[in-house]
Amino acid sequence: MAIDPVLVVGGGPAGLAAAAALHRRGIPALVLERSDAVAASWRRHYDRLHLHTTRHLSRLGGMPIPRRYGRWVARDDVVTYLEEYAQHHHLRVRTGVEVTRISQDDDGRWLLDTSAGVMSAPEVVVATGYNHTPVPPAWPGVFEGEVVHASTYRNAGPYVGRDVLVVGVGNTGAEIAVDLTEGGASRVRLAVRTAPHIVRRSNFGWPAQGTGILVRHMPVRVIDLVASLIARVEVPDLSSYGLPRPTTGLLSRVSEGSVPLQDVGLIAAVKAGLVEPVAAVTSFDGSDVVLADGARVTPDVVLLATGYRRGLEPLVGDLGVLDERGVPERSVPGLYFTGFTNPISGMFRELRLDARKIARAVARRREGA
Repeated sequence: MAIDPVLVVGGGPAGLAAAAALHRRGIPALVLERSDAVAASWRRHYDRLHLHTTRHLSRLGGMPIPRRYGRWVARDDVVTYLEEYAQHHHLRVRTGVEVTRISQDDDGRWLLDTSAGVMSAPEVVVATGYNHTPVPPAWPGVFEGEVVHASTYRNAGPYVGRDVLVVGVGNTGAEIAVDLTEGGASRVRLAVRTAPHIVRRSNFGWPAQGTGILVRHMPVRVIDLVASLIARVEVPDLSSYGLPRPTTGLLSRVSEGSVPLQDVGLIAAVKAGLVEPVAAVTSFDGSDVVLADGARVTPDVVLLATGYRRGLEPLVGDLGVLDERGVPERSVPGLYFTGFTNPISGMFRELRLDARKIARAVARRREGA
């Protein structure tokens, strides 16, 4: 008698890790990926991107990342690793299948509306990705220049000789701003709404991720205090450059969905005057961008590094499992979510741990059926 496979929605690192963990327990899994290949989101990331977590701590379950990729793994090498990971574990992946809605029948089986028809399974893993749906701000007014979202940015080539205002000082916005200065943009400003927590990616060989793993279960107030003391030692005060120290604690901000900014060149670029922090954007006015401090700037391009939503509402919004931010907050028997947080201990590491937990839960569920 054929065993029902677990349906895994999403062929990125979260979905592949879950499918591999199930496979190692002898539970069949079928990965449904809407694009034409695994690791679709990683293929779309900007060219210079590297993992901000170390190679060793970023491996997925059952297969290390090759040493030849170095300590900080580049985007293209992440894609290759994920391709080889799927092959290594002999994962069943159906590409070109988009899942649009998940519901449950009267017998408790999950029904998936897909571009290939309705599919059903006793268990479903949703792994559609953290950066799923770009979120453009709704500022009043009209800007006569070019407005693009960071999700479309690949490299500085199209922006050589142009004045660019990058909006958003998260990891993506900061790294793109540095990339633009190195790639030939004539001027780069960085609009800052909330001062970020900046951390060094590594100090004396010890990665910031290692500290995140050590302290993640400590009380929030303790971590906030320790992080503040460390920052005052290892991160210069950039207030005079328009980038003040944050007034809220590091882990307090993480709990609100804002991760620390790992420095991969921003501090040096700001101190050298290559990246100019400015106030947050409040509106557009023709060729002008109006800032929160009343200043006006006239860039050629406004590049929005303003984040993403998980985009789960059409898929599971009527199941009562999402919080007000659209993040899974409640479990339902047989329905699992992975990859929808960005922990200070490293996303890939947590995907590996989540995959084990999901596989263990599915095994127990089936043993008790």
